[in-house]
Order: sequence, then C-alpha cells, then structure tokens
Amino acid sequence: MSSKEMGQEGFPVIGIAGLGLIGGSMARTIKAETDCRLLGFDINEEVLKTALSDGSIDGILDDESIGSCSLILVALYPRAAVDYVTEKSGAIADDALVIDLCGVKTAVMRPLEPVVASRGFSYIGGHPMAGTEKTGYKNSRGDLFRGASMLLVPAHNTEEQYKRAEAFFLEIGFGRVVRTSMETHDRIIAFTSQLAHVVSNAYVKSPTAKIHDGYSAGSYLDLTRVAWLNEVMWSELFIDNREALADEIDRLIEDLRIYSELIREGRQEELREVLKEGRELKEMIDRKEDLKR
Repeated sequence: MSSKEMGQEGFPVIGIAGLGLIGGSMARTIKAETDCRLLGFDINEEVLKTALSDGSIDGILDDESIGSCSLILVALYPRAAVDYVTEKSGAIADDALVIDLCGVKTAVMRPLEPVVASRGFSYIGGHPMAGTEKTGYKNSRGDLFRGASMLLVPAHNTEEQYKRAEAFFLEIGFGRVVRTSMETHDRIIAFTSQLAHVVSNAYVKSPTAKIHDGYSAGSYLDLTRVAWLNEVMWSELFIDNREALADEIDRLIEDLRIYSELIREGRQEELREVLKEGRELKEMIDRKEDLKR
C-alpha cells in the first residue's frame, strides 16, 4: 500500500493540534505523502491563516470537526498537551487514535491514563526524533522527519492501533519506529537530547565565547548549535524529567572533575588513558550503530 493510500484508507481525516516546528513539519509531510484531509489548530491565528493559505492544512481543527478525525496528533508543550486531550476527550470519536508528540512521556501519559480509560478512543505516546535549533511554523519543513526514528509508547487499547500507527509513520518517511516504555524513553532522552541542550547552553556562558571570532571551527559549531533553544519549552521538558536529567548532569560533572584534576596537575599518562577510554567507547557505539543500518 502506498503512503497516499495509507493516509486515505488508514486515517482519512487527520487533526494536528499545535503547528510549531514539529506540528507544522508533520502537517507538511502528511500533505505531501498522503491524500487525507488534514485539519489543524494553533493558538496563534496568524499561523493558522498561513497554514491554510499555503496548503499545509485543509481546514480548522475545532470542537465540531475533531469528531471527524481518525487520527489526532498533539504537538503541544507537555502540560498543554494534557490539558488539550482532557478538554477535548468528550468530542473525540471512539474509534479515533490520539498520539502526543511531546519530548517527555511519563509527565504526559500518566495524567492522561484515567482520561483515556474513561473514553472509547485509543492513545499512544509518541516522540519524533528530529528537530532543529530554530522553532515555530516558519521553520517547519516537509523533509524534517525523512529517515528519522519515531518513538512510540503503547498506552490504552492500542495493539491494533499501534500497528496502524507504525505503518503510517514508516509510510510518510520515518526511517524506523522504536517501541518503548515511558520510563525507558525518559531515561534515555535525558542523556541523548536533554543533557546535550544543557551542556551546549552552559558552554556558551564562558566569557571566552564573546571573543572567539576567528578562533572557532567545527568543534565549536557542533557543540553550540543547540544552545540556541526555546527556553520556555525546554525548561518545561527539563523539569518534567528532572530526576533522570539531574542524574545525567551530576554524572557528567563528576567525569569533568576527573578531567580537570588530571589536566591541572599535569598527569599526562593518566589523562591519556581517560581520553583513550572515551575514544574507544565512542568507536564501539558507532560500530554497533553501523551494524544496525
């Protein structure tokens, strides 16, 4: 079955709540890859008008039209996502599937458990592993998810719907779908995503950053790219995953303390072994990833 057939037959009407970078990119992707009718909602009226005028959505997702949706993607900040699904739960069709696209799972899925259990629709936690340092609908792209991983956490009444969702995301261009749990997702994301943003943001606070012009190359650019972040969204994500993220930060601080002591005290042989350990670990990880491709 082609992606256009999957969108039309599997989910003939899709709603997207939130048309920022992720929601907007999802809208552009779905419109390009399927023939489904796509409805969108955003609190910003100008964003809605733009999405309608450029063809990224076909109509407005509201209290009346939400009942026609077979798939609803919620691309809002975590607490707003919980509020949205809770408030709209009575209007969502019993045979519909709701998938949140938030960057944390436990803080979203736990409070929604009783809400979903009291209704007929199915629910899955989702997290597309793609993004940029730029935010908002104006930076959304139709190719943002091409080849990316889609993380899915089965929740309520979803085994059959999970299979439909997995097929759908693969058909619209994701490279793989990874089935996981709330706890595993949040623990690993604390390391792979959230810690990287904390480190990058803290790194540029060195006074040297203001006078580095002409002295930087790829290393600086790689490490500082995500320092340009949306502090409103990321502070919420960090607090929602506070225990796992704080543990990763504390572990990194301890490792950095070792590096600092060895360098300050001129212990080159020991430093060489510490650096070798890190290099070999990175090589092992990369080899494992290459074997999976």
